[in-house]
Amino acid sequence: MRWINGRKKELLPIPYAHVVFTVPRLLAQIALQNKKLIYTMLLRLSAETLIEVARNPEFLGADIGFFSVLHTWTQKLEHHPHVHCVVPAGGLSFDHERWVSADPQYRFFLPKYALRKVFRGKVIDALEEAFAEGEIGFHGKLKHLSDPKTFRAFIHDLHRTHWVVYCKRPFGGPEQVLKYLGRYTHRVAISNHRLVSFENGEVTFTWRDRAHGNVQKEMKLPAEEFLRRFLLHLLPKGFVRIRNFGFLASRRRRELLPLCFQCLGSGPDVPEAQPEDNKGLWKCPKCGGPMIVVLRVNAPKWLPRPPPASLAWDNEFLN
Repeated sequence: MRWINGRKKELLPIPYAHVVFTVPRLLAQIALQNKKLIYTMLLRLSAETLIEVARNPEFLGADIGFFSVLHTWTQKLEHHPHVHCVVPAGGLSFDHERWVSADPQYRFFLPKYALRKVFRGKVIDALEEAFAEGEIGFHGKLKHLSDPKTFRAFIHDLHRTHWVVYCKRPFGGPEQVLKYLGRYTHRVAISNHRLVSFENGEVTFTWRDRAHGNVQKEMKLPAEEFLRRFLLHLLPKGFVRIRNFGFLASRRRRELLPLCFQCLGSGPDVPEAQPEDNKGLWKCPKCGGPMIVVLRVNAPKWLPRPPPASLAWDNEFLN
């Protein structure tokens, strides 16, 4: 919630689009053995794809700004790396003097076929470069890909594989965006409310079968398999999975975001300041009411214990 409140003042008063970049299954297996390299590649190249296609005058012809979130799981906790991007449906003109709205002929803000083609090309080029520099490791069942000829055949298959870039309809407005952010930013692989039971060494949890009517079902796994799937989604130490790009990037946000509001004839939605009396309040997890600190109990300062009587007598005798 603190993160959402910080982003609230950055939301523009226009519809937002949701774009999801996914990768083929074999590339996902390579990502599992090269997490930092491939995950960084996916975040960077999906952002470059959106920015490049949006700058094309045939589609939008503007500079856009957005944030991306890396997810690595499915409802069944299987490994499935993909990037969620939440994008305002428009952008700043190149001279930064007007706002360019999305063309209504494209139902999902930008054409999917262009995003898919550009993204595939960027990822394949980056993979070939990383392989040539020896940055990719292949282990276990993928060890055969370390052979240059086999890797070239793998790249050829990636060209023929259908890459999926999924675009959802634009949101209704900033309020819907805020609700969406709360579900998709700081989520872990599985939340507590989906855990049903742990009995006889098996974990039961719920999942949604979106392929068959979005029906909620239950899955039962041995504890070891459940832990194995959960640990697949641990990120490399220090890895940042929420990143801002375009006019929302850290080095450009302060200068360009006010221009966006100015072009749209609006101002940022600044959260109301809380009164002084509310400082230091927390919400009760049971009833939701405010909790007030009435007493702070500090640990007593450590004092050295006196030596045992026998040791004290020995020291006196030696002296």
